[in-house]
Amino acid sequence: MVELTAIDGDKAEARKLRIAAVGDIHVKETSDMGLIRDLFADASRSADVLVLAGDLTDTGTPKEAERLAEQFRACSIPLVGVLGNHDFEAGKVDEVKTILCQAGLKLLDGSSTEIDGVGFVGTKGFAGGFGTRMLGSFGEPAIKNFVAEAMSEAMQLEIAMRGVKAKRSLVVLHYAPIQETVEGEPREIFPFLGSSRLAETIDRFPVDAIVHGHAHRGRFEGRTPGGVPVYNVASHIEKPGGQAFAILEI
Repeated sequence: MVELTAIDGDKAEARKLRIAAVGDIHVKETSDMGLIRDLFADASRSADVLVLAGDLTDTGTPKEAERLAEQFRACSIPLVGVLGNHDFEAGKVDEVKTILCQAGLKLLDGSSTEIDGVGFVGTKGFAGGFGTRMLGSFGEPAIKNFVAEAMSEAMQLEIAMRGVKAKRSLVVLHYAPIQETVEGEPREIFPFLGSSRLAETIDRFPVDAIVHGHAHRGRFEGRTPGGVPVYNVASHIEKPGGQAFAILEI
């Protein structure tokens, strides 16, 4: 369990919200759904809210989404999440969104929601690299379009964060906002695992923590340049407590 320390008097007096967070469950038509059902049931016993950090399906088909949605019945706490790149693969993302949302998922797609005094704000994010090696908008139209997508995701996140009224907040992403939590992956693919533009946006706001997935062989914990804790909650990452999900207290 990761406990986030209150930074002002109002937060210190607020009841801590226990959040289970996991990404990259990659549900397939052949997946053992008993494992997914057990994950949701265990999270419901351990936390007040379950956050899903993208790649909920493996290839983004409606059938995969339906199989996942059936298991939401094992979750007795609010479900909040974002989509990942795998959820777009089949070109059926609107159907996937509808199926999951109708089954109870509060999807953050450049939007926010508040639960028990904590604001949850998120978007999928996008690639582009980190720090001084971040890809710039220069050259061929294809490169400019790529960078424009990363900037659009960051802008959506900023607009959503401006609407958060809660004094405590958690940012939910799929792509990583910092390099630290993707370390362990091959360096050649770092630029495709996230973008510093996300961290630059987040650091302009008071945020308690950030969760993301995508980097299956990355590191569990890091911080933005502004000091916000970042947790890679991909199901493949070893976490405190040994569960597939991380537990945060905000």
